[in-house]
Formats: sequence, structure tokens, C-alpha cells
Amino acid sequence: MRKSFVWLCCFIAISVSVQAQQKGNYALAARFSPKKMEKMLFSTSVDPHWLKSGDKFWYMYQTTAGKVWYLVDAAKGTKTKLFDNDKMAADITRIVKDPFDGQHLPIDRIKFVKNETAFQFEVKSTEEVEKKDTAAKKGAEPVKEKKTYYFEYTLATGQLTELKDFEKPKERPQWASISPDKSIVLFSKLNNLYWMDSVNYNKALKNEDDSTIVEYQLTTDGEENFSYGGGRNETNVEKEKNAKKRKSVFVYWSPDSKRFALMRTDERKVKDLWVINSVAEPRPTLETYKYQMPGEKEAPERYLYIFDASSKTNKIVNTAAFKNQEIGMWSAPMKESSRDDDFRSNIWHGTNTHFYMSRTSRDLKKIDICKVDVATGAVTTLIEERLNTYVEIRRPALINGGKEIVHWSERDGWGHFYLYDEKGNMIRQITSGPWHTEDIEGIDEVGRVMYFTANAREENEDPYYNHLYRINLDGSNLKLLNPGNFDHQVSGNDNKRFFVNNFSRVNTIPVSTLLDNTGRVVMPLEKADFSSLFAAGYKFPEPFKVKADDGITDLYGVMYKPFDFDSTKKYPLIEYVYPGPQTEAVNKAFGRGLDRTDRLAQFGFVVVTIGNRGGHPNRSKWYHNFGYGNLRDYGLADKKAAAEQLADRYSFIDINRVGIHGHSGGGFMSTAAMLVYPDFFKVAVSSAGNHENNMYNRWWSEKHHGVKEVISAKGDTSFVYSIEKNPELAKNLKGHLMLSHGDIDNNVHPGNSIRMANALIKANKRFEFVLLPGQRHGYGDMTEYFFWKMGDYFCAHLLGDTNPPVDIIEMTKEQEQSGNKRRN
Repeated sequence: MRKSFVWLCCFIAISVSVQAQQKGNYALAARFSPKKMEKMLFSTSVDPHWLKSGDKFWYMYQTTAGKVWYLVDAAKGTKTKLFDNDKMAADITRIVKDPFDGQHLPIDRIKFVKNETAFQFEVKSTEEVEKKDTAAKKGAEPVKEKKTYYFEYTLATGQLTELKDFEKPKERPQWASISPDKSIVLFSKLNNLYWMDSVNYNKALKNEDDSTIVEYQLTTDGEENFSYGGGRNETNVEKEKNAKKRKSVFVYWSPDSKRFALMRTDERKVKDLWVINSVAEPRPTLETYKYQMPGEKEAPERYLYIFDASSKTNKIVNTAAFKNQEIGMWSAPMKESSRDDDFRSNIWHGTNTHFYMSRTSRDLKKIDICKVDVATGAVTTLIEERLNTYVEIRRPALINGGKEIVHWSERDGWGHFYLYDEKGNMIRQITSGPWHTEDIEGIDEVGRVMYFTANAREENEDPYYNHLYRINLDGSNLKLLNPGNFDHQVSGNDNKRFFVNNFSRVNTIPVSTLLDNTGRVVMPLEKADFSSLFAAGYKFPEPFKVKADDGITDLYGVMYKPFDFDSTKKYPLIEYVYPGPQTEAVNKAFGRGLDRTDRLAQFGFVVVTIGNRGGHPNRSKWYHNFGYGNLRDYGLADKKAAAEQLADRYSFIDINRVGIHGHSGGGFMSTAAMLVYPDFFKVAVSSAGNHENNMYNRWWSEKHHGVKEVISAKGDTSFVYSIEKNPELAKNLKGHLMLSHGDIDNNVHPGNSIRMANALIKANKRFEFVLLPGQRHGYGDMTEYFFWKMGDYFCAHLLGDTNPPVDIIEMTKEQEQSGNKRRN
């Protein structure tokens, strides 16, 4: 017995020694940084720019051989180069006097003109010229910029012409809301609504500071935090900086430009929140902004206005139905052929006489879809949606201006389409069954056919894979148009005769084809160039399926291995997590964002992403709402169960070394995992986590956890919110935890991580806290720094490698070739 015990001790000592000798492969992780990826992988999908005449589109596709521009005639099934690259390079060089070749064409801003028989574009040269309309006019030093040349290329002749006297159309400024007939431009200023005509707008495009620009004030009752337009969620610093500037006002125009509608929000009673920008110059700055937290009674109130553009009068629409309700409007679907237009207008979803809006109760259990009469302002409820968790809807599709309406609902437990008449009477359910419909791509009103995307219908596929379907509006002849065990993303032309189909999985090279509306493949378009990526050692991850903690529900995930993977070795497991409920951190198609998955694995880990009950909305309503009322813990059991099943399935996974990482909601979830299962999860890196959802924003927290509407005996309505918080479990921490936050995060307030740290300190727990100065929620220009800090932490506590390279940001080729140069 004693002899066996000695051998066991020796085995343990040897195992610990081997583990301590593992080194993080920093060189391999450095090889796939975002900057290096930009030089190895280029286009992965076709982005069609549909033209207005005929069934044609152009697109640019880039490979390791450079960029090529194509023109596709879908009706004829032809694809030709838009121009000869070598000839174009020579012609441009002669004019610009900068040397170019066919692989390095700096063509930018292509716009088709002259009934789409020619296109214009611009090229920047190395020549510097004085910038027009700059401060140099006021006696300051002249501002220099690269000279821009403008060209026009005629398709029929291949003739390139320099547009010497060409005045480049100015981009629409962010502050301008332009009427469809281009006669009126709206904007916000000093909290009120203003307008100018097209003559003054053109002056403003040339020089916004022109003293001759005439502006007309449309309202006078606007005030701070109850303004007409302007930037919502602005901090006091931004407000002060932009006080006298024109600001955007989001309006919805009638198609005939005679009226417009806008939403005005009263936030005067909403409480303030603060962050301190310590790196602001010359003094640290206190930033103040409006922020409502769950359960707070001081809610923003929405008001809907309709303005008459000619008489400059307005009326408030009586939308009242629920206390603290939300009001939503929809823009009309944009034509694909209009996406390159310089000055598109935002047109309301409806006709000149009426438009449609939604009205949502604060607890989100009640939503009305309403029709608004423009002349009278009367609001008519057409469709009511009610659920005991929360209701979600989408923009309804209008047939014949609203004579019929296609409505999306989850009322039977799955997302499906329903056909209504103009008075709100349901005619029929169009789609049905245990699968999920997503977006309406278009409706052929004459043929009575609807094109839409959906998932989870095809057998033996990952249920998240998206597909394109067509169905008659009477519910007959449902047909899959883009079969194949891939995730598909489509873009159709205006009449929906043709669709560009981009498809891939996480473990396949992206491919693009052209389909017609019967599902026939008209022609292949592109296949992405992975040659440089593969040459660098890239290998595809592996999709997998496991059971949830209930032993019934299928969960779908992806496994990322080191590119130098050795199946005879034991690897720590890291789960990259995001709890949802609005999405899951599980890629379905190939994506170039590798940092939290593929690239993290290169240090010497097996990284997995896996869904969980209560996660992605594109499954059943039961699956999506599984965590309702339990927003802290609902997904954790599934994460643990998935890791255990993978360890049983694969001998190379070391179930005794499990790490977890996530950002935002994933930061919240990864810390919760360490506290709920402290003996299972050993290491966590939790960034920008909303550890206390009672201090996260009201809309997300109340929606996904639930808020109780309480009506007193006097008839007064209040909302009660109560939720479990991570700091309550601080005493449970056993493993290694690194918290991180940006110090001016005005989405998830840094107080979330600071309160978590406070609770850990009071519980006498060791942990690490990385505060990123001057960073908002996404970490901005410190994302690469944070990646290496995360890598250091996992390498130290999962591999035993506490000696990272000297330069944690950029590892040079010399360092790669000589091995990992280490700190002393």
C-alpha cells in the first residue's frame, strides 16, 4: 500500500513538472494578428451593386493577385471584367504621373452615370495641393492634402476621360435629413428643429461656415434632454463641443415629401450617470450622460409628431396605451439599386396617407402594431401580440400599400409569417412548423409569391444555417432555393428575379454564386483565395454537437485547435462565451475575426464556442426564453456539460484545466461560471462585464430577465426589478480571475467591474484587474494590447508559462525564427 502511494506521488510530481514546462506559442499567435490577416486574406463574399436598368450588377473582388472589378448581366448569365486592369493602370499613370500597375489600382468611389453606360471614379495621387475651404482663408497655415483626380470610363468604347473641371459631389453630412424631392433639408440645432432649402444646402455642402447660409427655425420649445433630434446619449462633453453645430434629426418622410414624422424623447427626469476620462487633455474630464437602470421610475417618454412640410405646422399623435411605453416606426425597405445614391431619403413605411408604428409596454409582454392616419393623426390598432415572457416583432411587409399585411410572430412558439387584411383581420398563417423564419427578402405582388430567409427546417443540418425560400401567399408551394449544408447570405435585385448567394461553414472556403428565383444556379461567381492563409499554417476549426445539461436539447459548437496540434498531447480547454439571449458567440460561416477563438488557441489551447439554452433567438421561443427570470445562471450548466462531454469524447482535452473568457455579457458570464462552479472552471478572463445587471441599461436587463408591473389599489403603476448579481458569490472564488474594463465605458459602466473587485477584496480573494485608460466598451486601439494580456494570463495559469516574450504587441520575424524571445 505504501509503495503504491509513493508511485502515485511520483506520478503526480512528474505530471506537475511536465505541465510547468509547457510554453505558450506566442510566435504562432502573433502570426495571425489582425494586421497580418489583412495581408493574407481579402474578399470572402460578393457585394453586388445592382444597377437600376436591367438585371445587372457590378462588384469588386480581391485576391492575392489584386483587385478585379466585374459586371454581371444576370439575365444573360454573363460575367465580364468591368475594364482591363493593365490598360486602365497605364491610362491613369499617363494622366496622374504616379506609376500604377494592374495589381495595384487605387480606384475608389465607383458611380454609374449616363443611363449606366459609363461610370465615374476617383484616384488619389502623391501630389499635394492646398485643401479648399480650410482655415487658411482666415490667415492660418495652408492645409495640404493629396490631389484627387476624377475620371469617367465609357463601357462601350473603353475610353477613359479625365474630368478636369469636375466638382466632386459632397457626401451628405450626418446632420442632413433630405426630403425625397430634395427640396427641404432638416436638422437640429440648439435643441430645436431647423430647415433649409436646396440652395442653402448646396452652400452648406461647400462650406458649412458660410455666413450667407439661411436657416429657418421650425420649432421653439426644444430644450436640453427634450430636444428635437440631436445626439441621444450624448455626454456633457459632447454637448458642449457641439452646442452650436447642426446635428442630425432622424425623421421619416412621406413618399411625396409633403409631410414627415419624428420621435421626440423627454429624458429630463432620467437620472445621470458619470465616467471620468483621466487621460483627457489638459485636465481629466467628468462625462455626464442620461442612463436609466432597471426598475427606476424615471423613464424616458416618447412623443410622435407629424409635420406638414409646406405649412410648417405640426401635431402630436396620441399614442398612449401603456405606462413608460416604447414607440417604434419603420423605414420603407430600400431598393437595392439605390444603395449607391448620394442622397437617399428616409421614407416612412406606408403611403402618403398613412404609416405604421409599434407600441410596446415597458415589460415587453404586450406589443401593438398600429396604423396612423396622417391627416387626422388617428391611431388604429391592427395586430396585438401578447406573451408571458417578452414579445418580439419585425417590420411588417405591405402588399398594395397596406391592403394586405404580412406579419411576423412567435405566437405558436416559432417565428412564422401571417397574412392580415388592412383592418387587422388574420386571413391565414403562411408558414408553420418547428422551424424559424427570419427576414422577408421581397414579395411579388402580382404572382403572390414571398421570398424569405429561414433556418432549422432542413434535416441533418446545423439548425442555425440560413437559407432562402419562396412560398405562395396562400401557404402553398414552399420551396428551398439555395440547398446545401452551409450558412447562406443572399442579396437580391429590386424585382427579386435574381439573388447573389454567399455561403460557407466555419470549415469551408466561402463561395459565391448567382441564383434565379426558382433556385437555378445561373453561374458561379467567386471562391475566396485562402492560399496565403493556408501557407501560413491556418487550419479550419471543427463544428460539433453535444447535449445540454438536460440530456435532451442539442447544442451546437465549434472547436478551435492549435495549428501545430498534436493528438498525443493534453491541452487545456478554454470556452469563449456569450450568454445571449440576443445571440450566441458561435460562428456558423467563415469569419476573419480570429482573436477570441482561432488565434487564442495558438498559444497551446483547445478553444470552443458553444450555444446554451436561453441563447440564440433563431430557434424555438422556448429555447430563446429559457433564461427568462434567471439571467445570471441560466447558461452555466450547459457550458459545464458541454466541456465534460468533449473531454469524454477527445482524450487530448484536459478536463482539469478549463478556462473561460467573454466580453460584455460574456464577461459577466465567465465570472459567474468561476463563482457558480469554482471547482470546475480554473481560470477566467472577464472583460467589460455587466456583473450587476441591476445597474446595466433598463431595456436589455428588464427585457431578458423580466420586470414585474405592479398596479396599486389607487391604480398607480410601478415596475419592480430584482436580480442575482455576481458580487453576491464573490466568496466562492477559488481559481484565477482577471477582470478588465475601459474606464470611460458608457455602455456597461466600469462600476460593474469595480463593484465586482470590491466584493472580491472584501472576501479576501486574489484576482487581477486591468483598467484600460480612455477606452469605451469595445477597447478601441487597445484591443491588441488586451489580447496579449489575456494570452499571458491563460498561459500563466493553464500552461504554467509565466515568462512571456519581451514585446507583447508585435513579434518580429526574427523573434519567430529564433523562437520565443523571453523576458528574463
